[in-house]
Amino acid sequence: MHVIEYCVSNLHHGTEAVLRRLEEELPDVEVVEYGCLGNCGECYLSPYVLVNGESIVAENAEALYDLVLASIREQEAEKSALDKLLDDL
Repeated sequence: MHVIEYCVSNLHHGTEAVLRRLEEELPDVEVVEYGCLGNCGECYLSPYVLVNGESIVAENAEALYDLVLASIREQEAEKSALDKLLDDL
């Protein structure tokens, strides 16, 4: 399960459509809404979310979608490599 957290103040960047799309396309994603994530500077300036606690900031909503997918893939690859390493011990 991947957790994507967002601030409601960031929706004016088109973040809401990205989050809906991710929820529809990825069954192992949970999207969580917050009133504030404490990163007001980033949130005000750009589309922004947290993916499993990792800050993802993009120039526009479409780029945010791509970066979130890339982050999820990268985190899954890291987890898989770690699991394999632990299995080999």
